[in-house]
Amino acid sequence: MASNGTYAGEPWDVIILSLTLSFLAVLTTAMNCLVITAIIVTRKLHHPANYLICSLAVTDLLVAVLVMPFSIVYIVMNTWVMGEVMCNIWLIVDITCCTCSILHLAAIAVDRYRAITDAVEYSRKRTSLRAAIMISVVWLLSIVVSLPPMLLRRQEENTCIIKHDNIGSALYSTFGAFYIPLILILILYYKIYRAAKTLYNRRASCLNKPEMNGHMLPKCSDREPTSPDTLSPPEKSVSEPSTEGDRARITAKSPKSRSRRERSVRRRRISSTRERKAATTLGLILGAFVICWLPFFIHEVIVTICESCSLSPEMTNFLTWLGYLNSLINPLIYTIFNDDFKRAFQKLIKCKNYL
Repeated sequence: MASNGTYAGEPWDVIILSLTLSFLAVLTTAMNCLVITAIIVTRKLHHPANYLICSLAVTDLLVAVLVMPFSIVYIVMNTWVMGEVMCNIWLIVDITCCTCSILHLAAIAVDRYRAITDAVEYSRKRTSLRAAIMISVVWLLSIVVSLPPMLLRRQEENTCIIKHDNIGSALYSTFGAFYIPLILILILYYKIYRAAKTLYNRRASCLNKPEMNGHMLPKCSDREPTSPDTLSPPEKSVSEPSTEGDRARITAKSPKSRSRRERSVRRRRISSTRERKAATTLGLILGAFVICWLPFFIHEVIVTICESCSLSPEMTNFLTWLGYLNSLINPLIYTIFNDDFKRAFQKLIKCKNYL
């Protein structure tokens, strides 16, 4: 968020820095536009869970288009030259969009938690209207969290930053924009991983039941409530066949004497693959979020408590842009493990008509 210091360096350093930041802004714009376009034009991606992904991409696109360019000019010019009105507009957009991006991650975590822990009931409630309501709530909360720091900020000539006059204002903005969503995301994704692990283990044990007198014992239901988009909507990949399909193929191809053993090995392999995939996805989501935003918000609290503890302008800019970088990472992480998104991206890049 807007807590930029100024930057003073050699001309070549300034040029390299501006080109690097501009490249990141363009790349962030392109990636989020690709996600938005893929969801809009691909019918298979028209799912309420993906509407949250699309809204997140829109928010991150606003960061790339309306926030990053002004920050680049501010850093390169070494002073704010666009007037107080533009400064206020930029700060409002900056804080609101960055907060909204973070709160979207929390909303996606809530959606996925409900999808895996209450799949049957939630599948009926998971409508486009419900997704629209969640998105509206996220934006409303972002505005509520962002406005007080703007109204209470200290204005200084030739600068455009947020300075908190009291610890209460700093705690309100940092906890509302980051720490509370962080705690919520950590709790929910831990529960999601535990629930997914339990579900996979239950399925594997059910599929390994022995035969008696040449007949298979009644197996557990393969239709346990799950959501295809629990972790990376839709998580299920065509490269990872369903248990029913696996059972049919294995039974058809294998003699009775070894079919049971092969089924057991195949089920454990599929379960292990999906568990590793789930762990990898959750690890990347949480890791990127924490690495990008935690240093910035720790700095915000420390500076408010101890004014003499301020970092150099260069380090302040680095922490700010590290947070902005999350808007580039989000569209990569939330789509990279999704085969439907991969195919949609490939067709978009090849300019194929597949509506």
